[in-house]
Amino acid sequence: MTSMDSFDRNRKHSFYRSVCFAFRGIYTGVKSERNMRIHITAAILASLASFIFKLTLLEWILVLFAIGGTISLELLNSALERVVDLASPRYHNLAKEAKDLAAGAVLVFAIISLLIGLLIFVPKLVQLF
Repeated sequence: MTSMDSFDRNRKHSFYRSVCFAFRGIYTGVKSERNMRIHITAAILASLASFIFKLTLLEWILVLFAIGGTISLELLNSALERVVDLASPRYHNLAKEAKDLAAGAVLVFAIISLLIGLLIFVPKLVQLF
């Protein structure tokens, strides 16, 4: 066995473990964060509506981007909150500002995602009636 074979095998194992850690993080977010469960519920509803209304490829891309971006930002926000709590167990104004800024980023993207959803789905709903 060459050193390259050993490197490839260790790298595959490392990637597998990284993916497991990532899924564990997603699970932790869903299990412990109320806002994450809200975003997941909205993502499921948007996905169902996307199937029902037979979205175009571009519409699907926009919906998936909105879903993925919102959930990703929520995960980052939760991670940042935990790191801030660990680094600053007592109240500190800078810690509060860091948490508020991260929450603001999620809110901005969630609003944009909502607008994307409205632009895509409202005309389709209007066509039904």
